[in-house]
Amino acid sequence: MHKIGRTSLDLFMITLGCAFYAFGLVNVNIANHLAEGGVTGITLLIRYWWHINPAYTTLLLNIPLIILGYRFLGRRSLIYTIYGTAMLSLWLWIWQKFPFILDINHDLFIAGVLAGIFGGLGSGLVYRYGGTTGGSDILARILEKNTGTPMGKSLLIFDIIVLGASLSYLNLELMMYTLLASYVFSRLVDFTVEGAYAAKGLLIISDESQAIADELMASLERGASFLNGEGGYAHDPKQVLYIVVSPSEVAAVKRIIDRLDPKAFVSVIDVHEALGEGFTYQRKTWRPFKK
Repeated sequence: MHKIGRTSLDLFMITLGCAFYAFGLVNVNIANHLAEGGVTGITLLIRYWWHINPAYTTLLLNIPLIILGYRFLGRRSLIYTIYGTAMLSLWLWIWQKFPFILDINHDLFIAGVLAGIFGGLGSGLVYRYGGTTGGSDILARILEKNTGTPMGKSLLIFDIIVLGASLSYLNLELMMYTLLASYVFSRLVDFTVEGAYAAKGLLIISDESQAIADELMASLERGASFLNGEGGYAHDPKQVLYIVVSPSEVAAVKRIIDRLDPKAFVSVIDVHEALGEGFTYQRKTWRPFKK
């Protein structure tokens, strides 16, 4: 995709994500007296104690964090963060100006789930396309970049800290439903960022690796690759067989390995994505007739 087209798509999806997030915050969290984590939760604290619109405090609180992000995130990420912060503030103002009533009969369980869905989906879209909405998102992005910590997990930790402070104006019941929203939020963020991609990778060390590879390619119609390895004790050369299959095919792979070499060492790992010629994983389509 052309660079301008790619950037336009990124900005559009960040805008859409901010719209979802702000919608949930205004029409679910605030409407049902649920708190929020991170810097957004701090803006709700300020709203409760000093009656200042979160659309304004979101911008003010993010200025020092954006300066911090400049040192760690680079120019493109910084621009996307500034844009995401501005869009979140704009949508918060819009949804407060034109509220939308969600009739959930004051069911706090539904409110907690919906708050997590709107927030997680919106934030996940923003993260997936390289942006943040400022606040603790910047800190989470820095942790992900430098330590590999998934953003959903670090955001959950930040949320718990701020939610603890929110007990100053929430009762325990509302806090429990807010924690439910935070959990759904973190799970949906990871799901949205990683996608619904599901596959398993198998690393197989065996003296019968070639026979196993031939059988796997013939029976399952999956490509296989050999990696050069070395035994840690005897330092003898080993062929490591690598294959990516769907989760439902793992049992069939194990049966083939057990039949050809019961002593083979097998490691099964989660695969979030596989790209590149010869390695792109696709779910097999059912074909009633084979040549």
